[in-house]
Amino acid sequence: MDIIDIAGIIGGVLASLALGIVIGRYLLRNLLKQQEIAAQNKAKKILRDAESNAEILKKDRLLEAKEKFLQLKAEHEQQVNSRNNEINQRENSIKQKEQSLNSKLENLNRKEQELDTHKTNLEKQTALAVKKQEEVDLLKNQHVQQLETIAGLSAEEAKNQLVENMKSEARSQAMMQVKDIVDEAKLTASKEAKKVVIQTIQRTASEAAIENSVSIFHIESDEIKGRVIGREGRNIRALEAATGIEIIVDDTPEAIILSGFDPVRREIARLALHRLVTDGRIHPARIEEVVAKTKKQIEDEIVEIGERTVIDLGIHGLHPELIRMVGRMRYRSSYGQNLLHHSREVANFCATMAAELGLNAKMAKRAGLLHDIGKVPDDNPELPHAILGMQLAEKYKEHPEICNAIGAHHDEIEMTSMISPIIQACDSISGARPGARREVVESYIKRLKELEELALSYPGVEKTFAIQAGRELRVIVESERITDAQAELLAADISNRIQTEMTYPGQIKVTVIRETRSVAFAK
Repeated sequence: MDIIDIAGIIGGVLASLALGIVIGRYLLRNLLKQQEIAAQNKAKKILRDAESNAEILKKDRLLEAKEKFLQLKAEHEQQVNSRNNEINQRENSIKQKEQSLNSKLENLNRKEQELDTHKTNLEKQTALAVKKQEEVDLLKNQHVQQLETIAGLSAEEAKNQLVENMKSEARSQAMMQVKDIVDEAKLTASKEAKKVVIQTIQRTASEAAIENSVSIFHIESDEIKGRVIGREGRNIRALEAATGIEIIVDDTPEAIILSGFDPVRREIARLALHRLVTDGRIHPARIEEVVAKTKKQIEDEIVEIGERTVIDLGIHGLHPELIRMVGRMRYRSSYGQNLLHHSREVANFCATMAAELGLNAKMAKRAGLLHDIGKVPDDNPELPHAILGMQLAEKYKEHPEICNAIGAHHDEIEMTSMISPIIQACDSISGARPGARREVVESYIKRLKELEELALSYPGVEKTFAIQAGRELRVIVESERITDAQAELLAADISNRIQTEMTYPGQIKVTVIRETRSVAFAK
């Protein structure tokens, strides 16, 4: 094929392509025009449908508006009718009240006329009574003059003699009556006081908690003792330095002894030792870290204990610092008695006793809880705890009667409130409960011996016995040397010497026993 044939073929192809493009453009233009016409028709149809729907919606809204208008009109007419009926009822009520008032006015006018008539009659009677009184006075003066002439005394002198006689007679009768009242009051007061105290003790039950100065930490095996002691004793020295507690590791099986008089420190040492043994890492740095965390935990527990205590007792508005001190009472002791348990018991005693006596039970309970608050702080050791507690209560804005009750419960200051003697009595009742307090055995035995020896020093005393934990002293005397009257004097004398020469908790009852035995034998 030569070049001319190839060129002819290419020219035919190009002509065909040109023709195809022209035809395609024409067809595309027709297609677009048809789509445009279809879109316009569709838009017109949508517009017609929208106009139709709008017309229908407009008619629906008009119908709803008409129905709402009719409904509101009916409700308005109903309200108008209701108000008209209420107005008519009120008008009828007003008319009835007017009629009632008119009738009352008529009755008042009638009574006023009757009072005027009665007043006129009273005036006439008063005039007659005055006239009669004048006649009586005249006759009385004449009679007095006749009596003065007969008796030889004037009326003033006779009256003075009569008054003096009546004074002396009234004075003697008053003295007798006062004596009877005082005797009866003594008997009644003693009986009522015993009744109130007994009811208070019986109604308030409390556990007797004894605190020790030693805590026992139990361990699983004696191998832990070596780890607690550490190399050359450095662990135990670090623990004692951080807690201030003496740690005794001896031959006691499966136990480590924590010794110290501060219960807070003993508790910190016990908890810290428990954490160290449980964790297994025991070295001086770890010991200081654990002790510091334990101290923070104990402080949080102290606040929680204080808050729980005041909530349980129903005491409100207590200063946060006083609440913290109440919590610290849990770790303090008084003669071996847990201070918090003692204070709670005194608070309940005071509330019961104050209620029985008709006083403010809430204030008495508050004072009872705070009465030993002065034993908690470690500073100012030279002040008595009652005075220190009173100063703390005054510092935190407690009521003056509560402050006086705290300061006076050991007679450091004068009592100025009715609550103060109640606090003092309830404090003695709580401390005198059997088993509530514990003393050192040596001092306890020494006190009992001193009691018995004091009574034996009197002539005629045969035997003495200190019983009931030293709260009663029984003295047996020789009947030949001591009479019944002397026995009464002996009991009073011994009790006075005990009060002045000895120191003891609560009170001691002295009983003198005198027996006469007549023995005969039948053979």
